[in-house]
Amino acid sequence: MTTTDSTAGKTAPSKTTPPGKSGAGFLKSNLREYGMLLSLFAIMVFFEIVTNGTLLRPLNLTNLVLQNSYIVIMALGMLLVIVAGHIDLSVGSVAGFIGALAAVMMVQWGVPALPTTIVCLVAGGVIGAAQGYWVAFFRIPSFIVTLAGMLVFKGLTLALLAGQSVGPFPQAFQRLSSGFIPDFSSEPGLRITSMILGVAVAAILIWVNYGNRQKQVHHGVETEPFGFFLLKNGIGAAVILYFTYLLSTYKGLPNVLIIMFALIAIYAFVTNRTIIGRRIYALGGNEKAAKLSGVKTDRLTFFTFVNMGMLAALAGLIFAARLNTATPKAGVGFELDVIAACFIGGASAYGGVGTVVGAVIGAFIMGVMNNGMSILGIGIDYQQVIKGLVLLAAVFIDVYNKNK
Repeated sequence: MTTTDSTAGKTAPSKTTPPGKSGAGFLKSNLREYGMLLSLFAIMVFFEIVTNGTLLRPLNLTNLVLQNSYIVIMALGMLLVIVAGHIDLSVGSVAGFIGALAAVMMVQWGVPALPTTIVCLVAGGVIGAAQGYWVAFFRIPSFIVTLAGMLVFKGLTLALLAGQSVGPFPQAFQRLSSGFIPDFSSEPGLRITSMILGVAVAAILIWVNYGNRQKQVHHGVETEPFGFFLLKNGIGAAVILYFTYLLSTYKGLPNVLIIMFALIAIYAFVTNRTIIGRRIYALGGNEKAAKLSGVKTDRLTFFTFVNMGMLAALAGLIFAARLNTATPKAGVGFELDVIAACFIGGASAYGGVGTVVGAVIGAFIMGVMNNGMSILGIGIDYQQVIKGLVLLAAVFIDVYNKNK
């Protein structure tokens, strides 16, 4: 007698990737991620047309980077605070206070630029720790704590400067904001070093994105269609190269742009690839569940405010170096632009949602709007009205999507 295997003739199951969507379907299902990027592109095209090409001229583009660098840097810290379910209203006052402290140390006391910078960054971390302590361990609402901090550091800035502007700063410190990447070629024209850096950045981003996509395919995770992937990365690389070329025809890449890009890369890695990044999202999504899962939520909240304080200090130094003086009104209104940048970039008012790239895009949306409206001669009064309406619309879309 012979026996037959019931599985004979059947092939073993093979690992397959989930069925992909079309490019349009994928874009529709990920509208939150790509919507702000498309909005930034549309806004830039609009202002480029209505300003008769002034927006993307190399000089104006350089100014756009310099004017928004400190907002982008603070938005990285604010994103983590908002994702954790809190808010920080004191960042503008802290930035102004740190700029005043740097001015007093370098101009009045004669302390060199490097030690002053280190002291100021440490002071920013201490300020963040002082505020985070009350929020994390005494459960006082962050709105109240940081509102008090905003008033305190406004007053301390006035006291430190005695109500007067202090400057100018040493040349070494000014290069923090107004310096450019040196070019190895002494020939006038295109800055070769800056152009090479732009090409390298575009190539690295494509390589990293391709590696991430391959990992998703290997683990059977649904990925974007390959055609959409090629189109997205091709457009991204072209944009990077085009803007690098424009900047290279003027003075090259600003030093602060390199600092900003390095911070963006670091914080994108932390939020996407590290345990502490995932825990911050868990904290903002559901604090009780995160605590029951073993996450030390109090300590995590504390460190998000320490991080915010240090980035506010760095932004204050960059702003002071750009103005070449410290003024009693430095930092006024910064907190509004920073918070607006995060919300416009897709961060949720409820916590637990938001991306580094989104916060950066939101900051540049605010910056392009400010710059474009100034070129058109729109007064500061109507600029504030328009920015307020844009912020309200962004939060409305977030609440609508959450309820839906």
